[in-house]
Amino acid sequence: MAILLVLIPISLMLLGVAAWAFVWAVRRGQFEDLDTAALDILQDDLPPATPQRHDDDDGSSDAG
Repeated sequence: MAILLVLIPISLMLLGVAAWAFVWAVRRGQFEDLDTAALDILQDDLPPATPQRHDDDDGSSDAG
């Protein structure tokens, strides 16, 4: 029965921390746009960039 004297204050502190975290997230705008992140997965990725090849650089050196 004495354990209740410890568990009740601990649970009230955890409830306070959870309420503070929720209020902090709401004030920071974490719940403003819930759809964009879910729709980002449906968009196609850009094709991989191909390296640019310079025609005047054929790999041979003129020193010689």
